[in-house]
Amino acid sequence: MSMPQIFAFSVIVLMMGAFVWGRWRYDLVAVGALLASVAVGIVAPEDAFSGLSDDIVVIVGSALVVSAAVARSGVMEVAVRRFAPNLGSPRVQLIVLVLTVTLLSAFIKNIGALAIMMPIAFQMARKSGVSPSLFLMPMSFGSLLGGLMTQIGTSPNVIVSRVREELTGTPFHMFDFTPVGATLAVVGVIFLALCYRLLPERAPATSSMEQAIVIKNYTTEVRVPAESPSIGETVGAIQRLGGGQAMITGIIAANGKRRLPLPDSIVHAGELLIVEGEPEALDRIVSQGKLAFSERRDQAASTREVGVVEAVVGDNSSLVGRSAKELALFDTEGLNLLAVSRRQKRLTERLGDIRFKTGDVLVLQGDLDTLPERLREWDCLPLVERNLTIGTIRNGLIPVLILILAMGSTALGLVSVPIAFFAAAVAMVVTRTVPLRDVYNHIDAPILVMLAALIPVSDSLRTTGATDLIANWLSGTAAGLPAYGALALILVVAMAVTPFLNNAATVLVMAPIAATFAADLGYQPEAFLMAVAIGAGSDFLTPIGHQCNTLVMGPGGYRFGDYWRLGLPLSLIVIIVSVPMLLLVWAL
Repeated sequence: MSMPQIFAFSVIVLMMGAFVWGRWRYDLVAVGALLASVAVGIVAPEDAFSGLSDDIVVIVGSALVVSAAVARSGVMEVAVRRFAPNLGSPRVQLIVLVLTVTLLSAFIKNIGALAIMMPIAFQMARKSGVSPSLFLMPMSFGSLLGGLMTQIGTSPNVIVSRVREELTGTPFHMFDFTPVGATLAVVGVIFLALCYRLLPERAPATSSMEQAIVIKNYTTEVRVPAESPSIGETVGAIQRLGGGQAMITGIIAANGKRRLPLPDSIVHAGELLIVEGEPEALDRIVSQGKLAFSERRDQAASTREVGVVEAVVGDNSSLVGRSAKELALFDTEGLNLLAVSRRQKRLTERLGDIRFKTGDVLVLQGDLDTLPERLREWDCLPLVERNLTIGTIRNGLIPVLILILAMGSTALGLVSVPIAFFAAAVAMVVTRTVPLRDVYNHIDAPILVMLAALIPVSDSLRTTGATDLIANWLSGTAAGLPAYGALALILVVAMAVTPFLNNAATVLVMAPIAATFAADLGYQPEAFLMAVAIGAGSDFLTPIGHQCNTLVMGPGGYRFGDYWRLGLPLSLIVIIVSVPMLLLVWAL
């Protein structure tokens, strides 16, 4: 073993130890490993930052923006309410989510299936009052299992099909992977449904400041337009759109008369509804019920960036004792008052008539360039930015159509996955599905830094010849094993190597080795090639072996060491089930 190979193995082992220890954040560990690799000479200085342009970094960053855009559109909330309205138990919700993403992953790229389903997972988590971490890692694992079922589900299947064609003249076909892959998917989903509690409950790493601000009793006023589907609905039905987090506290008829908002009261066109609740619940009632903020007027078309902010009325504010109607906020300042919250006080008067008091929290919509100056003039303190969607413009099905177009383009081979996702993310910004100012809030920088640093470090195994050592050792060991032992060894090694080479590189390195094994032992190569594809597509132990695991790390608040808790037993199940199934399906 040469000195560079010793250095490569040492850096990898120390890095993994630091990841598991968890004393330092994962991006700092990865950057430290990169600097150490450059210092000992196993990564050339000119290659140190090659990871920044790697396809995986582009895919993960773009997928985070695409997923946020789909979530912001509200389409998934409507889908949950329509197709799964009574999924009250977190276990039932998890089964539905994992099953859906597993089936989708068989026919579209698994990271695309995961990006589609993540907003639904957040919606269900909010509804059940649980952490999204309960759902996201099982969904990621389900997407990996689903990708094993067809040729197009994941990159290793495509590559191993090409290798078989080079060896035998016949590639694997679309559903050659299905007998073994479907069996693994069924067994894996059952395991995830029964054992998801092995995961610790984590809070998303990016939400701590938002969670520190708990404001539940915002009051707003909405009008029932003539085209609203809420016409003829009961008060109770409209309140259910808010998931129990909002209630209608008053109804004002077109003639100005008030009536009690009883649960069975029917809502009529032109009426005003006084609604109280959490911002997200108010937003769902307004967007899904097709209601209109009565105090909001459309901003003039311009290049200005319009957004929503929360602000607290200060002790010496000039707003104290005055109402929005008196101030003529829109006419004089171009601002819309969307909601007001007053601590331990239920507001029942019309929104424009509420006289502001010290400590009131206002939700204002207007030009983000001028709003801070106005708030300083009024002695109002802006709250920490919380990504409020209340009052934002929705583009309905546009983000879903963009995502479907991107996935369809990759399935037909028109463009590569990185180009498709990057184009989809740009389209989300161009169509204003995601405001430009929010794009970089959704891109999880620590995750991308970790990936960019790890790619050249992992590649040092190949450049120093360490992978050749592994291959030679593997050849010598497998030669003395029975068929099932050699098959299991190939599967386990492919599974172990994947976090460091990425799944596509693992197949390129391992597939020729597997074919050589088969020839030396006098066996057909198909079962061994399938074992390589399954091992390369089944990284359940780390967040770095597959972009699906990386994608859920930040939103789920997971630590590096969380993955093995659920992933180790699942990996053992995959090995135990795969070997006999491969021997059964593919004759040696």
